[in-house]
Amino acid sequence: MTMKRVLITGAAGFLGSHLCDRFIKEGYHVTGMDNLITGDLHNIEHLFNLENFQFYHHDVSKFVHVPGELHYILHFASPASPIDYLKIPIQTLKVGSLGTHNLLGLALAKKARILVASTSEVYGDPQVHPQNEDYWGNVNPVGPRGVYDEAKRFQEAMTMAYHTYHNLETRIVRIFNTYGPRMRLNDGRVLPAFIGQALRGEDLTAFGDGSQTRSFCYVDDLIEGIYRLLLSDYAQPVNIGNPDEITIKDFAEEIIKLTGTTQKIIYKELPTDDPKQRKPDITRAIDLLGWEPKVSREEGLKITYDYFRSLPKEKLEENPYGRAFARR
Repeated sequence: MTMKRVLITGAAGFLGSHLCDRFIKEGYHVTGMDNLITGDLHNIEHLFNLENFQFYHHDVSKFVHVPGELHYILHFASPASPIDYLKIPIQTLKVGSLGTHNLLGLALAKKARILVASTSEVYGDPQVHPQNEDYWGNVNPVGPRGVYDEAKRFQEAMTMAYHTYHNLETRIVRIFNTYGPRMRLNDGRVLPAFIGQALRGEDLTAFGDGSQTRSFCYVDDLIEGIYRLLLSDYAQPVNIGNPDEITIKDFAEEIIKLTGTTQKIIYKELPTDDPKQRKPDITRAIDLLGWEPKVSREEGLKITYDYFRSLPKEKLEENPYGRAFARR
């Protein structure tokens, strides 16, 4: 039987690298693609000596060519954290629009099924709680977060247009807060920010009064949900996340207890358009995919903390923007 081939964009990123691992484990030939603006080759270097893995250093916002047949495409190329998309807004918009268009065209040419990674940020600062897939969202298109939110909303619209007009097999996953090994400590997201501050002996910085909520899904659970969605026959968006909701203040206290730090929580002004609540309604994933998260936050946080603690000291202080970015 011919080995099925999958293209994974954003392959050197947090989620992309875990997807590479999963599809290698499932017996696929994996082609990884990444321009390394926010990705890190260390995340996938363990795959380089495998015959069924290859890597292209390429920006999907430009024309994408992959020789040979492709069965599946997973589009995970995009800055995903506030520090990323606020620093490189144009690239964020381009990968969500031009990049998505290029990959949909490639899927059409190859007769491949494509899954695109959307986000809970399409719901904006929600007026419906918990958020289900039928909610259209409350997004400020010209606010600082608009470059990410609207890139993902456009990505969903473009994907559905290809599905309805070209009858392309498409899947859309709306990803809620996810954590685990291979996250960057200094990427601006709340979990690595708290753990990084604890490891450096700094006070933990919460924004607002700490009453806003998030729901954290361990990466292995998320990857399982994505895998099941790809192989399903459902084309509408599906939330994948953990509905175990917690306030930022309580979460900071969990991190203090986990890390044993003696530092305190300090509060700063809430950023513009920062969502006050975030909790997925995963009824659709349960009913359609038979999926729900298995890893408790206590278990997942311990694994993640052990990973961060094992990093070399220079990683704790690393500035992800020490390298130059092209201002395209």
